[in-house]
Amino acid sequence: LHSTSRRQRQMCKETGITININTATLAELDNLPGIGPSTAQKIIEYREENGKFKKIEDIQNVKGIGEAKYEDIKEKM
Repeated sequence: LHSTSRRQRQMCKETGITININTATLAELDNLPGIGPSTAQKIIEYREENGKFKKIEDIQNVKGIGEAKYEDIKEKM
């Protein structure tokens, strides 16, 4: 669990804040548009099993992140 409120998460999603997908925490990943805690956890697990993402497009290898979702989040990474 993380301590950010729903309003704080929504505000982050609406701002120009970017994150490093190789170091982001579950709470930070959860701030990406369309990424909830379950997908955020999958990103972390993928990173732990496969090492750092070499390019941001590689996040599409995570189950639950297809081309459409990638297009929504790529400017935030």
